[in-house]
Amino acid sequence: MVEFTGKRVVITGGAGGIGVETARTFLDHGAHVLLVDIDTERLAAAREALGDTRVFTLVSDLATPAACVEVMEGAKPVYALVHLAGVFERDPLLSDQHGVWDRAIAANLTNAYDMAVAFRTRADPREPSRLVFASSVAYRRGSADRAAYAAAKGGIVGLTRALSRKYAPDILVNAIAPGLIVTRMSEPIVAERGDAYRQEIPLGRFGQPSEVASVIRFLCSKDSSYITGQTITIDGGITNA
Repeated sequence: MVEFTGKRVVITGGAGGIGVETARTFLDHGAHVLLVDIDTERLAAAREALGDTRVFTLVSDLATPAACVEVMEGAKPVYALVHLAGVFERDPLLSDQHGVWDRAIAANLTNAYDMAVAFRTRADPREPSRLVFASSVAYRRGSADRAAYAAAKGGIVGLTRALSRKYAPDILVNAIAPGLIVTRMSEPIVAERGDAYRQEIPLGRFGQPSEVASVIRFLCSKDSSYITGQTITIDGGITNA
């Protein structure tokens, strides 16, 4: 199957575990992929691991609207934007330590807004484009030690719903809400309480990056042509089962 042949896909947070697997599945289906990440070394390693001539990379922190425009301008026309970039920090909830909150909102929510705005006028006009945001089960369950992160990921859901109305019918906007997926970002949680967390999951195991990537691919495929404004939970049943 080569559904995405000739289509351009931008993946932010592209050097992460989910980013690499998402790139891999798009490449397997014919796409050209631009990986965007702040980590130069990990970005180079991701490109080497993927080993495909249709992979391109760009180092960016996405910290300003101009930086987001630069990413999208260089990739246009873009069929799909998969926005995975973000930070995951423990929140001390201290009034004199506002940095965690500021970084959580800036790197998990503000840059999502800026990327979406930049994407709108650079999307491929030949057919409905796709925009997929990364939320988290943290917005559903709460996260006692990462309140700022949970709040930012809840904001992603609101942004998804709003933009799905604003951008329709030219762009379909959806989000994913992964649970505990085996990546570098989840290592602190696994180290702290991995066994207890696993026991809460009906499927009895943590998720794999490829299991998230396949849902992202679906949301960008023709099979999702009547789906917009949704947040798809990928958590082994821990939220609703």
